[in-house]
Amino acid sequence: MAVQRREKGSAISRVMEIIEAVSRAERPLSPADLALQLDIPKPSVHRLLQQLEAEGYLQTNMRGLLVPADRLHGIALGVLYTSRFKALRQAILKKLAAEVGETCGIAIPDGTEMIYYDRVQTNWPLQIYLPVGSHTPVGCTASGKLYLSSLGETQRQRIIQQLVLEKRTRNTLTDPLELESTLLAVAANECGTDNEEFVDGMVAFAVPIKDASGRLMACLFTHAPILRKTLDELLEFEPLLRQAALELGDLVTDTPSAKNERLV
Repeated sequence: MAVQRREKGSAISRVMEIIEAVSRAERPLSPADLALQLDIPKPSVHRLLQQLEAEGYLQTNMRGLLVPADRLHGIALGVLYTSRFKALRQAILKKLAAEVGETCGIAIPDGTEMIYYDRVQTNWPLQIYLPVGSHTPVGCTASGKLYLSSLGETQRQRIIQQLVLEKRTRNTLTDPLELESTLLAVAANECGTDNEEFVDGMVAFAVPIKDASGRLMACLFTHAPILRKTLDELLEFEPLLRQAALELGDLVTDTPSAKNERLV
């Protein structure tokens, strides 16, 4: 019985190591990459990958390389937005929205889209309503451009070449080369902007929420109608958003500073 328990534990450990390696990888991995990186025999890797794909945790892209699938995305988002953190997360967003005087929220990357997973609106009569769960394109939104700018050059350019850069407003970037140039500037200051590129009459900017290793895991954004604030006026609140993004990052990654905040 002891031998069986060790074998089961070993199999579970290998599965978790594979999931962790794929989710943390800067580029999609091949089965051979995983076998070498994790020191797992190739037949075992292929068997475990087949099971993980069948269960919806991993999938292969068009080049036959491994990327997270919907079920793994769901687990990651579930951990990130568990009710354990909901009250504190909402408190941070409500305080920020009151200070900025505009809607503030969190967007999560999902393939070639961003998903609005949390938001707090202000009480102005004039609102731009994008409800929780909205899917927005990465190529013309503040959060989307910030996410793209955080990717490695090869991965980013490959995604840009596959994007349908639809002309949504007069300011939407539809030239892949122009978008790539813009993303380099975004990467330099880690601040994505939307100057009426997604919706006519709306401006926005976003800053990264990072995990413990410094990687972007979500974007904190604010947006406003230009009848109330120009993009330059909105950007004056950048220090407030960056501080809130640090607090949200601490909240999720459970760093010492976050633990201290929970004790207060």
